[in-house]
Amino acid sequence: MSVVMGRGRQVVFSACVWLIIAGCGWFGGATRPSWIDGGSPQFPSAQYLTGVGQADSRPQATEQAYAAVSRIFKAEITAQAKDWESYLVVESRGQTRTERRLTLDTVTRVTTDKVLENVQVLDTWFDQTTRQYYALAGMNRAQAESAMVERLTELDRTIQTEVTEAHQTEDKLSHVRNLKRAAKNLVLREAYNADLRVVRQNGQGNSSTYRVAELIAELEQYLSKNLVMAVDLSGDQAEPLERALVDGLMQEGFTVVGRGAGASTVPPELLMKGSVRLWPIEVNDPHFRYVRWCAESVIE
Repeated sequence: MSVVMGRGRQVVFSACVWLIIAGCGWFGGATRPSWIDGGSPQFPSAQYLTGVGQADSRPQATEQAYAAVSRIFKAEITAQAKDWESYLVVESRGQTRTERRLTLDTVTRVTTDKVLENVQVLDTWFDQTTRQYYALAGMNRAQAESAMVERLTELDRTIQTEVTEAHQTEDKLSHVRNLKRAAKNLVLREAYNADLRVVRQNGQGNSSTYRVAELIAELEQYLSKNLVMAVDLSGDQAEPLERALVDGLMQEGFTVVGRGAGASTVPPELLMKGSVRLWPIEVNDPHFRYVRWCAESVIE
């Protein structure tokens, strides 16, 4: 079939062809991009931190590419977590075991979400033979480093303010509150610093004035000397509930005198006093008995 057209139409036809060629990233060219199998001269590793996604659809390929970048940072945070054991450890003081995950899951989610703000899709390709979509996601190292250093500087100022206020205040509860906040922000700061080590090719972060273990040790020493607690409950099943309260308080670092807490010669400054009541509930169940339970307490 022959096609006859004027010069003006030929120009329009040529423009359409070029538009199709230019937009064929998802339609697949003959050449397989080098970034699928490794490095890319267009996005060198010295300038970009990248991740590749492959799937049966465009959205899934893009999502997997973002996830690939995210896993790089999660792996580094997990590797660094052992340095924060004094804050993230599974504690076993008292009668119970409580897994503290303020922790790795929360910190990882916060920092990873922040990191992904700097990630974008750099390139895409569709393999006509296998019908697979590919996506390359990545971040510019220099831009990401600048944002992370700014965040670290902000956290350093906050931590220093909290530690200074803790040391200067005469109010004991304010002292404890500021030290706990400083320790929490220091864990978050160390997570951002782990991200910075990933972004920088030399793997170096920015050191901090404080260490998590040192702040926690200071907090526990202060609590043991200045905020000893006592628990005094009365009423139905008061003893097991009192043991549970004592265990919970000990897990938070308090020294507690009372049943199940062990002897202490330090007089208490805080007294948790209260009562416990139980009422039977009539339920037609041959295997179990049901009760309503209520506890009221005050801290003096």
